[in-house]
Amino acid sequence: MENNSPNSVSEKIPFWRDVRVLRVLFQVIFLIGILLLAGILYMNMLRGLRGLGLTLNLDFLNDEAGFGIAEGIAYEPSDTYLRAFWVGVVNTIRVSIIGIACATILGLVVGIARLSSNWLVRNIAAIYVECFRNIPLLLQILFWYTAVILQLPSVRQSFTFFGGVFINQRGVYLPEPQPTSDMNIWLGYLAGGFILGLILYLVRLRKLRQLEQPGFPAKWALPAFLLVAFVGWFLTPGKPFTWELPALRGFNFAGGIYLSPEFSALLVGLVMYTGAFIAEVVRSGIQSVAKGQREAAKAIGLNEFQTLRLIVLPQALRVIAPPLTSQYLNLTKNSSLAVAIGFPDLFNVGNTMMNQTGQSIPIFGMIMMSYLIISLTTSAYMNWYNRRINRIGR
Repeated sequence: MENNSPNSVSEKIPFWRDVRVLRVLFQVIFLIGILLLAGILYMNMLRGLRGLGLTLNLDFLNDEAGFGIAEGIAYEPSDTYLRAFWVGVVNTIRVSIIGIACATILGLVVGIARLSSNWLVRNIAAIYVECFRNIPLLLQILFWYTAVILQLPSVRQSFTFFGGVFINQRGVYLPEPQPTSDMNIWLGYLAGGFILGLILYLVRLRKLRQLEQPGFPAKWALPAFLLVAFVGWFLTPGKPFTWELPALRGFNFAGGIYLSPEFSALLVGLVMYTGAFIAEVVRSGIQSVAKGQREAAKAIGLNEFQTLRLIVLPQALRVIAPPLTSQYLNLTKNSSLAVAIGFPDLFNVGNTMMNQTGQSIPIFGMIMMSYLIISLTTSAYMNWYNRRINRIGR
């Protein structure tokens, strides 16, 4: 009897005609070609560096930097290039985190305002979005720096707010909290309030899930934490911290938190630009929720704010989160435009290091790896959050 099983047929096919073998073979050949091309480019790079009298290594990072950085963590010109590079990394992370937080708040408010029933509010939000997202970010940063901040009053004619906030052409000066010896006592109360709030949060969350009802799980937890913190403040023998106010000494302010003109212009530019895109993401996410959801919420007696907070936004988040990740990554990478106004971010400091050492390739690699690590960390967190809200929504 003739054997027509698939195994016997496949045994008769020569390996050079077997699709499975050819698929793997072509992939191996392609990979070898990529490696050969990379090797050729690498050897060509080494020959070019030898022609310039340079070597490809990171030994220069331990040499004295010899240049100053006007803003950032503690640093002296006598520190190493590695320390200088780290200052740039911290400055980039700082402006990115603050920018992401502010742009998210601004985008959420404007996105909701875009759908307002009030004609004036709706159109003001639309004008903001259409203006700021269609003007190049670099032009906006230069505008805030040269046409706004540098045109502010001098130090002695500073704008003053609340008696402790000063704004002038040299930057922004804010009160800074200074812990006292009694701070540890108050931190103990805060820890107790946090534990109590966490217990109340879990209890309410479990109750809401059992009843299958929408609600705010922190309804009891947040007031309990604030109450313990408030009572603990008065039970602490002394003040847990005091405020160090900026004071005019000579030709400038001293004390408090200082935000340079470069940092302020960069932050405002990034927030205003990215906030416009986030507003559109929020608007589209809200509009993706079925109209019947709002009608059902109205039928059970929820007001507009409760409907938005309990019904619309939780469902819209599943649509908002993925494009929101892209906006966060764009803000972080767009911070490299700080080089145009002299803010010592990662790219600016790296550019100075390249000019002084001539080690452009290693430093470019360090810059790219730094941005890659920051971006992958942001993406990992947002992907985790996206999976979480999708799991809760099912």
